[in-house]
Amino acid sequence: MSEPMHARRAPGRKVLRRRSLWLPSALILGLLSFVLSLLYMGANNDPVGATHDLPIALVNADKGVTVGGKQINIGAQITSKVAHSPDLKDKVAWKQVSRSEAEEMLGKDKAYGALVIPENFSASVAALALPQQDPKRPTMQVLTNPASGSFGSGMAAEINQKVAHAASTELGKQLSQQAKQQAAQAEKKPSHHAQQQADHAVKAEQPSTAEQLLLADPVAVTVQEGHELGTHSGLGLSAFFYTLVLVLGGMLGANVIHTQLDALLGYAASDYGPFRRAKPAERISRTRHFAVACGLMAALSLVTSALTLVAAVKIVGIDASHLALLWIYGACATTAMGITALALLAVFGMPGQLLSMLVLIGFAIPSAGATIPLEALPDFYRFLAEFEPFRQVVDGVRSILYFGAQTEAGLGRGWTMIGVGFVVALLFGFGMTRFYDRKGLHRSPIEGLEPHPVPAG
Repeated sequence: MSEPMHARRAPGRKVLRRRSLWLPSALILGLLSFVLSLLYMGANNDPVGATHDLPIALVNADKGVTVGGKQINIGAQITSKVAHSPDLKDKVAWKQVSRSEAEEMLGKDKAYGALVIPENFSASVAALALPQQDPKRPTMQVLTNPASGSFGSGMAAEINQKVAHAASTELGKQLSQQAKQQAAQAEKKPSHHAQQQADHAVKAEQPSTAEQLLLADPVAVTVQEGHELGTHSGLGLSAFFYTLVLVLGGMLGANVIHTQLDALLGYAASDYGPFRRAKPAERISRTRHFAVACGLMAALSLVTSALTLVAAVKIVGIDASHLALLWIYGACATTAMGITALALLAVFGMPGQLLSMLVLIGFAIPSAGATIPLEALPDFYRFLAEFEPFRQVVDGVRSILYFGAQTEAGLGRGWTMIGVGFVVALLFGFGMTRFYDRKGLHRSPIEGLEPHPVPAG
C-alpha cells in the first residue's frame, strides 16, 4: 500500500534549499540576460560611428553655363568634391547616376536617399553675380526614402543636407570675393567726371544687406520623399512589426504544437488551471513525432498567416497591397520558422526552446536591418545578417508592402532564403531524430503509465 499523499509532499522551504533548483536556473537566466544585453546594446550603441558604405545616389543634372566665353559646370565641381570627401570616405557609398536611375534605385530599395543638382544650377549661381532686383537662389534637392527604414533614410537626409550646406558656404565665399573685386575695379577711374560716374556705379553695385546674406549662403535645399510611403506604414516600420508577428508565430507555434502533441501521446501531462490530465503513453518514434509536428506546422501556418493579415490590414488598417502574395509569403515564412524551432526541440529537448529563441529572436532582430540599416551595424551583425532568418523575411515583407513586390527589392532573396532555411531545418531534424532512433535513444513516457503501441499506419 502506498504511503499517504501528505507524507510525500516536499515543504516549500526544503525545495528552495535544493542546489539542483537554484544553480541551473541561475545559470540559464543569467547567461540569457547577459547575451541578450550584449546583442541588443551592441547593435544600437553607436550606429553613426559604425556606418560603412551607406548607399546614397548623387545626381548631377546641371547643364552648365557660359561666362566670359568660358564654359562652367558648378554641379560637376560639387559632385566631384562630394564623391571624394575625406570626411565621408568609407561611410557613404556615393552612386553617381542620372535622375531616372536615382528614382529607380529608391524604388527598388537600393539607396537610402539622393542628392540632386538641377539642370539650371550653374546658370542660377552665375546670375547672382549680376545686379538684379529679385535674385533667385539656386536650389539643391534632397530625396528621402522612408520605405527603406526611417533611421537609414534620416541618416542619408542629414548627410545630404550637410553636404549641400557645405557646398553653399563654399560658393558663398567665391561669390562674395567676386563682388568685392568688381567693386574695387569700378573705383579705379581717372577723371573727375569719370570718378562721379564710378561712385554712382559703385553705389549701384554695392549689395544690400539682404543680398550680402544671400551671397553668404546662396543655395536653397529642399527635402521631399523620393519614394512615396503610405501614411499608415508606421514611417517604414510596419514591415518590421509584421515580420515580428510571423517569426513569433512560427517559434511560439512550434512550442505549442510540440507540447500539445506530447500531451496527446501521453509523453507529458497537460495542466489547465487547477486541472491536470495525463493520458496513457503511445509509442512513437522520434522521427514520426517530428514528421507529425512539421505537418501540423505547415497546415496551421496557412491559418495563422491569414489571421495576421486580417488583423493588420482589415482591422488595424496598415497600407498593403498584393494581399494574396502577402498571405502565401507569410505562411511559408512561418512554416520555415516553426520547423526550425521544431527541429531544435526534437534534437535538444528543453534547451531547444532557448536555442530557438536565440536563433529566431535574440540574434535575428539586431541583425535584421529593419530598424537600423545594416550599413550602420558593427561587422559582427552584418555577418549574422547573411543567414539569420529574420533579415531574409523582413526584406520580402518590405518589398511586398512598400516596393510593389519587386524581386530586386528583396523579395527574391526572401523566397530563396526561406527555401534554404526550410530544407536545412528538415535535414537537420530528420537526420538527428533518425540517428537517435537507430541508437535506441527513445523518449521515455510518463513514469507509471504503461505505453501501448499505435496501430500500424
